Amino acid sequence: MAAPPAPPAPSVPSAPTRRRALTVTLATAAAVIAAPAVASAASPTTTSWAPRPLRHAHAHNDYLHPRPLHDALAHGFTSVEADIFLVDGELLVAHEPAGLDPARTLAALYLDPLRALVRAGHGSVYPHHRVPLQLLIDIKADGVAAYRELDRQLVRHRSLLTRYHHGRVRPGAVTAVISGDRAARAPMEAQRTRLAFYDGRLGDLGTAWPASFTPLISANWTQTFGWRGAGPFPRAERDRLRSLVAAAHREGRRIRFWATPDLPGPEREAVWNELLAAGADHLNTDDLAGLERFLRDRAATAP
Repeated sequence: MAAPPAPPAPSVPSAPTRRRALTVTLATAAAVIAAPAVASAASPTTTSWAPRPLRHAHAHNDYLHPRPLHDALAHGFTSVEADIFLVDGELLVAHEPAGLDPARTLAALYLDPLRALVRAGHGSVYPHHRVPLQLLIDIKADGVAAYRELDRQLVRHRSLLTRYHHGRVRPGAVTAVISGDRAARAPMEAQRTRLAFYDGRLGDLGTAWPASFTPLISANWTQTFGWRGAGPFPRAERDRLRSLVAAAHREGRRIRFWATPDLPGPEREAVWNELLAAGADHLNTDDLAGLERFLRDRAATAP
């Protein structure tokens, strides 16, 4: 009796085939970024994929842009901010109650698209760039209840999130940081394992809270400094800015100032330049294109 034929040798894709597969993967990621976040979002425009991520760029009130998250990523931002309300058991994204829309959930606008991006990017929001994305979630009301629901939703997306587990931080593609209603702190502190971190204030510098709980310090620029970018930066204020940044960094924390000047012009750029010179970690803006242009122009002219 004749021996059965040998099984065919496994097929090895040719180099051109492998290149085509890689192209498809990157195109998938591009399509996710270019896609509208929800059905009511503005129609997407053509988006150039793979911008170099800008580690200082923070999109304040990111959800107010025509395509939340996607517009910020198309401009290279590495930090985005979303305000949330707990309504009938769901987390809705809006700046105030009058803007609430049942279709605009945190999951639909941010968590689900980020999961798709990280899958397409093989573990990173930006393919070929292992830079983490910060998702700053501002709880506007009902801090304890809102955080508990948020925690339940984050668990469903734990594969992409930075995690705190019994005293250790395990980095992920996306780091969720909780801001806003300070009542959220208590349930977070009680967790031995969590998928979110706490946004501190200047008064938290030098306290017992470790950077593994409060990795970010945020402060209102107009309540901290009198200078708005016109004329020279007073020496005492410059020294204070640099002292605050240095104190945060000694404790392993990042620092961000909100309410900085944000109208296009020399005053805004003067404040941004001082923040970068002091070593601040995030520049806060609603003008995505303006900050991208500023940072890329600055990098291009750096010695």
